[in-house]
Amino acid sequence: MDGAEVISLYESIADLTDQMLAAARKEDWALLSKLEIDCAHVVDFLKRNELDVVLNDDRRDRKIAILKKILEDDRDIRKLTEPGLQKLSSLIQSTSTERKLANTYGMNQRG
Repeated sequence: MDGAEVISLYESIADLTDQMLAAARKEDWALLSKLEIDCAHVVDFLKRNELDVVLNDDRRDRKIAILKKILEDDRDIRKLTEPGLQKLSSLIQSTSTERKLANTYGMNQRG
């Protein structure tokens, strides 16, 4: 793998995070989840293959710019998804508490 291929992979990740942000804005959670998996595969491949590649100054600067964009997209995605995740967490906790109360006080028993 050479520097151009590394930059190409970073650009692919940036494109995926851009698509993820668009999916989050549309509340298309199925698409967001699929894109997240796709992104993880590219990141994993990059982690395994980038180690021995030395980037020249221009490519290193490009990599930094791409990483900044990826991090901005990630921050914006989190802002869009966290409220829903917190609500889901509350619902799960509430259901768990109800189940514990029912089990403790025998409300599940018919009689």
